[in-house]
Amino acid sequence: MRPFIADKASRLLQALHRVDWIGPLVVRVVFGYFWLETGIAKVHNLDGFTQRFVGWGVPYPAFSAGLSAWTELVGGLLIMLGLFTRLVCIPMLINMAVAVTLVVSANLMSLDDYVEADEIVYSLIFFWLLVSGPGKASLDTLVARMLGIRPQAGNAPVRRIGMRTVTD
Repeated sequence: MRPFIADKASRLLQALHRVDWIGPLVVRVVFGYFWLETGIAKVHNLDGFTQRFVGWGVPYPAFSAGLSAWTELVGGLLIMLGLFTRLVCIPMLINMAVAVTLVVSANLMSLDDYVEADEIVYSLIFFWLLVSGPGKASLDTLVARMLGIRPQAGNAPVRRIGMRTVTD
């Protein structure tokens, strides 16, 4: 019975490994679109967005609001495309750190409030993209191939030899 279960589990994992590029692609496209859309809305209503920054007491509100809005717009587009993904996650994380520090934290009273805050979840997704990269279906991967940049060992294909799993 044990070999049967191991064989079926191995086949299932191999099938999932063949399509493991879909997860990062879907997250990147949907998450990037979200930021592109919010960035466009803020850029189109920059005066109103600046007034929110004034109300929150953000230093240099006109500059900060413009920087934040354009960071979201350009960052969202680049994340959707999977272009400069890791690099663009850095200003997006800074944007979230500023939002949490200057705006959101005033309404957070407990650890539960922090982990349930949207900005914390967004930060975790940016962090994941920063560390893991955009995935195989991205312009970053295409550019890397064109430049002859080899993927790291963690991206090596997995194959089975007998009962062992080996990475190339």
